[in-house]
Amino acid sequence: MITLTDKAQETLLRLIESADKPLTGLRIGVNSGGCSGLQYQLALVEKPEPDDHVVEIGKTILYLEPTNAEILIGTVIDFVESLEGAGFTFDNPNAGAKCSCGKSFAA
Repeated sequence: MITLTDKAQETLLRLIESADKPLTGLRIGVNSGGCSGLQYQLALVEKPEPDDHVVEIGKTILYLEPTNAEILIGTVIDFVESLEGAGFTFDNPNAGAKCSCGKSFAA
């Protein structure tokens, strides 16, 4: 199960509603990269890929890449605004370590 905070849900709905094209949800994947080896990849999309896992949280729909779904179980996604900027944050219990910038992690 993935959890979206109220702030993350509000932000996603606002982004989807204000898009120039019809979007249905957020696709989440994990790719190689970043200073710790893995990084999250996010994309607002019109529809899921055929094998995506579909997760509905309130009015928000998440599409999880099938090869990454297991590593995302238990993750809490939030949206944070600070002096350094704004963006989604991930509290992933499956991450063995995270880099200091919070943008990548190791399994």
